[in-house]
Amino acid sequence: MEKIFAVWKPKGPTSHDIVNRVRRATGKRRVGHAGTLDPLAEGILVIAVGREATKTLGNIVGKDKEYLARIKLGEESSTDDEEGDKKIVEVKPRHIAMEDIRGALRQFTGEIFQTPPVYSALKVGGVPAHRRVRRGEPVVLEPRKVLIKEIECVSYDWPYLEVRVVTGPGVYIRALARDVGRALGVGGYLAGLVRTRIGEFTKDKCLSI
Repeated sequence: MEKIFAVWKPKGPTSHDIVNRVRRATGKRRVGHAGTLDPLAEGILVIAVGREATKTLGNIVGKDKEYLARIKLGEESSTDDEEGDKKIVEVKPRHIAMEDIRGALRQFTGEIFQTPPVYSALKVGGVPAHRRVRRGEPVVLEPRKVLIKEIECVSYDWPYLEVRVVTGPGVYIRALARDVGRALGVGGYLAGLVRTRIGEFTKDKCLSI
């Protein structure tokens, strides 16, 4: 069995949990995925089963990804999402004009430099950054160039801002939520995430777990 298909990952399990379920269902050890989704996120996870299929995952990773991201404004989080320790950052009135929202989002269209979250799997000296942070070690990640093709406001009702984002590879939506909050002067973190597309894979083409 050599196959590439999309699964709709629910909130809760890790991407690796989904891979293990596919292993059990197919009886195949060689199973991989294209593009990790955090446990709090849901949406499209592209799965490859079999040696030859997994070799092509790199082509999928480079495709456009589309998300619906829910950002909570007025606070920041140590992990840049719902799981981390929170601190209140709000320094502006609770009402932020839609004009200011759109202006902030425009700053994140095109090629930008983005600093990844320290709680990430990026390796520092061969060790994932999140492991070093949890061991109490200082971790500094350098900004890197990424591409955000589209970003638009879907809804806004303080303190929640929902945006639709189309990205190239390597973009951390948690970092984007953090940076949008800072651009607005109130801080922010990712409160919810749905990945709605990877390349040609959309929800209507997904299998359920």
